[in-house]
Amino acid sequence: MAVKIRLKRLGKIRTPHYRVVVMDSRSKRDGRAIEEIGQYHPKNDPSIIVIDSERAQYWLGVGAQPTEAVVALMKRTGDWQKHTGDDSIPSGVDPQPARPDKDAIFNAQLADANGLSVVEAFSAKKAEAKKPEAPAEASADESAADEPAEA
Repeated sequence: MAVKIRLKRLGKIRTPHYRVVVMDSRSKRDGRAIEEIGQYHPKNDPSIIVIDSERAQYWLGVGAQPTEAVVALMKRTGDWQKHTGDDSIPSGVDPQPARPDKDAIFNAQLADANGLSVVEAFSAKKAEAKKPEAPAEASADESAADEPAEA
């Protein structure tokens, strides 16, 4: 059986996501894989490339043949250099930047638009706002009701 390391396509029409899989070369592109060893999301900026190095080295060691696209990904992660022993090609994958807090950005832009220092775009829910006020009003009503009765 000829085993290949190749990409399995997932995702929607214009937003592809790939899994790096080990499968029989005669099977369909999106068919059943022997093992999934990584993932590749090309539309993210920078692209997400995650490959399980230990499993990739195992499958390359037992003779699995990677496709050209997978070789390019393995060169980026450094797994291909480990397999071939070639250190002349630099490797490295840029880490994903931390996502900004959208609420904080929105509140800052809202404050700039209104000319205020701090503005909250989202207020507390009505039910939460009424709960603390209700017991205070009830005790005030009871004390007011008690005063005329005493007089």
